Amino acid sequence: MMNTNITPLKRRNLADEVAAQLQELIGSGRYEVGQQLPTEPELMQQFGVGRSTIREAVRLLVNGGLVRVQQGLGTFIMSKQPMTGTLSTKLCRAKYQDLNEVRLLLEMKIAEKAAMHRTKEDIAQMKDFLKQRHTHAKANNVEACMQADINFHTSIAVASQNEIMVDLYKTISTHILQSFIDRYEDTSAFLETQGLHKSLLEAIVDKNPSQALLWATRISTHNK
Repeated sequence: MMNTNITPLKRRNLADEVAAQLQELIGSGRYEVGQQLPTEPELMQQFGVGRSTIREAVRLLVNGGLVRVQQGLGTFIMSKQPMTGTLSTKLCRAKYQDLNEVRLLLEMKIAEKAAMHRTKEDIAQMKDFLKQRHTHAKANNVEACMQADINFHTSIAVASQNEIMVDLYKTISTHILQSFIDRYEDTSAFLETQGLHKSLLEAIVDKNPSQALLWATRISTHNK
């Protein structure tokens, strides 16, 4: 009779269960995007499992695009919804240039659509994120500025009223944020394009699709 060792399977199941519970907490709003997860010791105590199980569970969440791990700082929420396995794997392995190209193409189209369909609520949200972007850029709060930039463009995607483009942009942006963190040491590039972003917002407010597309294109060619 074959001697079957079930311990590795048990460990994988425990990690899956922890990851599933954390994913449920994230999806329910218990943890917000940008918020830091509890530390490893806190999670170990919370779930009653060992360090290796917690690390494996976090790895599963990273692969799903839900969290990112920043060395020395902790684990942060990137998205409330997991990505499909195939797309997640491709995005995790993608070069910055490829990710950025797809993001910028999306930004041009959603800008045009947002200028046609935006609401007063959309405008208020966009203005708030653009203001945050500028505030954090001036203070050289690098990650906060990057997140505000992503939030600004995501709010434009929402204003486009195209749910597929919104989902695509959110999926791309979670990986772009990590690429930003790896690529930029300060906010100078974001300060340089603040005026372009303001003009883009004005075109959307004015319901001018052609101008919105123009400014979105200029932002893309600047390659922030």
